[in-house]
Amino acid sequence: METAKISNLYTLEETIAADLFQNHNYPWEVLPEISAFIVKLGKTLDPAVYEQKGENVWIAKNAKVAPTAFINGPAIIDEEAEIRHCAFIRGNAIVGKGAVVGNSTELKNVVLFNKVQVPHYNYVGDSVLGYKAHMGAGSITSNVKSDKTLVVVKDKKTGEEHATGLKKFGAMLGDEVEVGCNSVLNPGTVIGKHSNVYPLSMVRGVIHENSIYKNKNEVVEKR
Repeated sequence: METAKISNLYTLEETIAADLFQNHNYPWEVLPEISAFIVKLGKTLDPAVYEQKGENVWIAKNAKVAPTAFINGPAIIDEEAEIRHCAFIRGNAIVGKGAVVGNSTELKNVVLFNKVQVPHYNYVGDSVLGYKAHMGAGSITSNVKSDKTLVVVKDKKTGEEHATGLKKFGAMLGDEVEVGCNSVLNPGTVIGKHSNVYPLSMVRGVIHENSIYKNKNEVVEKR
């Protein structure tokens, strides 16, 4: 399942959490490790650059955090990130350099690479969003199957399947993925880098890089 590999989805130089992904093949393998990684990394951060606020919460001094935002630890908010009005960071969250977490957006157990944008009414849980990935207003990651069974990643194009052993798994978005407004990314969704998803889409499975997802029956390669 080549498209879903870390090496094919992400530029690891574009996250403070690069070491989290070492010794793993697939990005969902890091989901159970995010919390402990933040605590370990946070204790090593330069106090001239990052300020510890509360238990296991580190915020870069030049990040912009609205007074109405709520940040629960463990969490790291990297340099020049922007946490807007009424954002809700539930914990186990790494927000990359220059990233935007918008009004009424909720994060839980996530890694947002540098310059990710989740700017308007998004829910992102148990997910990894690559460099410059963008989720349009109202788009969300659904992270638990309705029957509560473990998530299996399925690549319809190649016929491959990969059991993750995880009950909670949202979406893995590669670098510069664009997700249209009010889309739902179902549990176990993997979207290859430089791909676009049409607004109002319901996405599941593996979408290969440089694709345009129009609907489940029409996924075309960019030209």
